[in-house]
Amino acid sequence: MTLSIGDKAPAFNLPTDGDGTLKLASLKGKNVVLYFYPKDSTPGCTTEAQDFRDRIKDFDKADTVIVGASKDSVKRHDNFKAKQSLPFTLVSDEEGTLCGAYGVWILKKLYGREYMGIERATFLIDAKGVIRQIWHKVKVKGHADAVLDAVQAL
Repeated sequence: MTLSIGDKAPAFNLPTDGDGTLKLASLKGKNVVLYFYPKDSTPGCTTEAQDFRDRIKDFDKADTVIVGASKDSVKRHDNFKAKQSLPFTLVSDEEGTLCGAYGVWILKKLYGREYMGIERATFLIDAKGVIRQIWHKVKVKGHADAVLDAVQAL
């Protein structure tokens, strides 16, 4: 599935760190940055999470919630969140339904090998649940700043 700017964001209800659950509908009235990343505790994913963490006050001022998503288990998310002091929710998409709905479960290539994996991507969803910005094939350096700029321009 390919999503575009202006589309309604696909709904979800998934387990989170801390044995919670998160429904996208529960965030209505706030902007949501939903970012997909391949795996907890890997270098790029850790840096990306830290960058969002370090800018959390600016996102809060813009009435924006950060949500990280990967196929890692809740237990892995708990460990990652604690180790990195992450002040935002991590959803566990072990079955891949969220990744499929947002079109980020893709064929990847590394050293001539092909495999399925999560594309590093970010979706900016406005307070009404509409996708306002999409970043595919995210490069971590400077990404949190670009997302913050887009949030502040809403």
